[in-house]
Formats: sequence, C-alpha cells, structure tokens
Amino acid sequence: MIAVIGLIIGVIAGLVFDPVIPAEFQPYLPVAVVAALDALFGAFRAWLEGVFSDRVFMASFFWNVLIACFLVFLGVQLGVGGAMTTAIIVVLGIRIFSNSASIRRLIVKA
Repeated sequence: MIAVIGLIIGVIAGLVFDPVIPAEFQPYLPVAVVAALDALFGAFRAWLEGVFSDRVFMASFFWNVLIACFLVFLGVQLGVGGAMTTAIIVVLGIRIFSNSASIRRLIVKA
C-alpha cells in the first residue's frame, strides 16, 4: 500500500511541478520507464502466483533500469543509439505483454 501511495504522490508532484529533463538524459527516460514497467508487471504476476518477494522486486526493478540505460549509453557511444533504444523497447515490450497474458490467465482462469 505504501508503494501505491508513493506512486500517487509522485504522479501528482510531477504534474504540479512539471519537471524538465535535461537534453543529455532524454534518450534514457523512455527506456528507463519501460524497464520499470517490465519489473512492475513481473512483480504483479509473481504476487498473483504467490511467489512475490520484495527483495527480488527491488533488485530486478533497479537492475532492469540500470542495464537498459547502460545499453542505450553503449548504443549512443557506438553511434546506434536510436536502434539500440528501439531494440530494448521491443524486447521489454514483449516481456510486458507476456507477463500481462499470464496475469490475464491467472485472473480470468482462462
């Protein structure tokens, strides 16, 4: 419940203060958000399956974001930043849809 309250406070603060992302960090933001969503969907699936661990969730959340941003950084350094960003978002998108399909099966039992 604390995480949900923190999420609501964070969204409200973002809407009220309208933060500006510096240009050098802008390539990393979409990938970080998608990596975080992947971890959240995985955590929800684990919770429904009864195997959720907060330690595993925290580790996977930060590790996914860190690795995804590192891969974008590496792509930018190699001159293929856009292609690397697209590849990461496609892979994480597939994982999100896979987790959402599992979540649907667990909720609907179909």
